[in-house]
Amino acid sequence: MNQSSRMAQEAAQAPQVVRRQLSANAERMRELGARLRTLAPRAVVTCARGSSDHAATFARYLIESRTPALTSSAAPSLASIYAAQTDLRDAVFLAISQSGRSPDLLASTERAKANGAVVVALCNSAESPLTALADHFVPLGAGAETSVAATKTFIASLSAVLQLVAAWTEDRELNEALERTTEQLEFAARADWSAALPVLARAQNLFVIGRGFGLGAAQEAALKLKETCGLHAEAFSAAEVKHGPMALVHAGFPVLVFAQDDETREGVIELASEFAQRGAHVFIAGASAAGCIELPTLAVHEVIQPMLVIQSFYGLASDLDPAAPPHLKKVTETR
Repeated sequence: MNQSSRMAQEAAQAPQVVRRQLSANAERMRELGARLRTLAPRAVVTCARGSSDHAATFARYLIESRTPALTSSAAPSLASIYAAQTDLRDAVFLAISQSGRSPDLLASTERAKANGAVVVALCNSAESPLTALADHFVPLGAGAETSVAATKTFIASLSAVLQLVAAWTEDRELNEALERTTEQLEFAARADWSAALPVLARAQNLFVIGRGFGLGAAQEAALKLKETCGLHAEAFSAAEVKHGPMALVHAGFPVLVFAQDDETREGVIELASEFAQRGAHVFIAGASAAGCIELPTLAVHEVIQPMLVIQSFYGLASDLDPAAPPHLKKVTETR
């Protein structure tokens, strides 16, 4: 990892951020988990923008696979622009934000609360307007993040979602897996993904592929390549990329594939091999596939894997020498 960049320095803090967060929020999460079991929400609605929305993608897969609650993503414009009055009685509204100050996120949260939702906010700013609106506030505890491209806050969002669902479902296996994440993240931060550098350094277009729990990490990687490296990267589900976008893949086209050890693994491996058969430059993390270059990862619990993969990816993005992203700032004021 290129430790000279601010992005790299902040990404390297993620293991200790997660260690502190899991300890500091343990009792808060136990209480929130008990509240959710009593509430038994019929639905969970996530609301976020940017990197936080990619954490919300991960939350959707985790919540809906581990609980009976229908889980979906809110379109903030429905509240901030169209003034929609969605009935959210018996629903949880899960807002995820680094700053807690984006106007459309606040408008959506206000409308959700007025329409009966229980608001849970995962936020890095304890003094934000979002935390003041929340019925339950969970601090991400990432500390100051001065790089425009959020890294440790994204990883902290994933770990908070994991701890929340583990507390809600009283999942002992997941709780035990979380206890090992600090050391695993430290390994991931040191993992050598430099094999991808020569290809990505000269690339103009790129696909990032994930599925299920790994889709949010793929979305996050594609965003970071755009905003920090000026590389046109698009994220796709391994289940969706064949529906048109795969036609763009030709000899020499770069593809970054994220896999995890669950029911999606076999299909993702088959897809990666198919890309390689077309002559694409395919790099795969979390598995090995014929014709592809494997990027080193640890074999861990399936829902922990995306957090480790994105930690290693941040090192790769830093080695691509990200400049100060033009036209971007910490609080995106979408209305």
